[in-house]
Amino acid sequence: MASQAPQNSLPLFYKDLIPISSQEHGAWRFRTAETASFVRGEHAIPITIDEFSITQRFYPIIFSAGDTPVPLALMGLNEGVNTFFDDEGKMIQEAYLPAYIRRYPYLLAKLRPDTDELSLCIDPTSEAIGPFSEGELLFVDDQPSEFVKEILGFCEQFEQAGQRTAAFMAELKALDLLMDGEVSIQTEPDSPPFIYRGFQMVNEEKLRDLRGDTLRKMMQSGLLPLVHAHLFSLSLMREIFSRQVAQGKMPEPQLAT
Repeated sequence: MASQAPQNSLPLFYKDLIPISSQEHGAWRFRTAETASFVRGEHAIPITIDEFSITQRFYPIIFSAGDTPVPLALMGLNEGVNTFFDDEGKMIQEAYLPAYIRRYPYLLAKLRPDTDELSLCIDPTSEAIGPFSEGELLFVDDQPSEFVKEILGFCEQFEQAGQRTAAFMAELKALDLLMDGEVSIQTEPDSPPFIYRGFQMVNEEKLRDLRGDTLRKMMQSGLLPLVHAHLFSLSLMREIFSRQVAQGKMPEPQLAT
């Protein structure tokens, strides 16, 4: 989950990335917005393992498909559907807000591919940052403000959590615990079910078959509680489904193939 070079492949939410500097942004400020328009319509938000214990209370935790999966918190079961934010980007259901959302419009990113050094960048298209007359100054006397120092610290902690998350995912793959996920939800006995695929989850059968010494190591390392948090959270799939039904955001049922 470590951030990549800005202009090649922008992460979720970001439309542009530029390094922050006193020359270019000396008069810029950050102002708190009542809405988060960048979140609306996004149904899956990246999270770190540091957030599993609280995330499991509000969202199903799944893993993305592909060879380099990342943990995701589901705010909706279908693309373009977010049951926690309305069409204007206002949060309509009280819940934990993932750090990935709270970090925007800031990001630590590599400016050059030949170095591992990360620089604090911003998305200049964000409505929350700009040459405003009110809000938190980014610079004071050409030096980063206390506000920016706090943001930098938050972003550094997020990157460190991202590294721990990458190690967790590598361990799941090494133990061959991931499998293609599928959820089938049937609303009426004689109606076609709603089928959800395109994600990965922990294979409980393989987990039960692990050797005792392996399970002991997983418990000691903190890996096993994280796996259980993921598995427990999957029961929220039906709750998110019910929220979509209540909000009139359901697709047509799909027959299993």
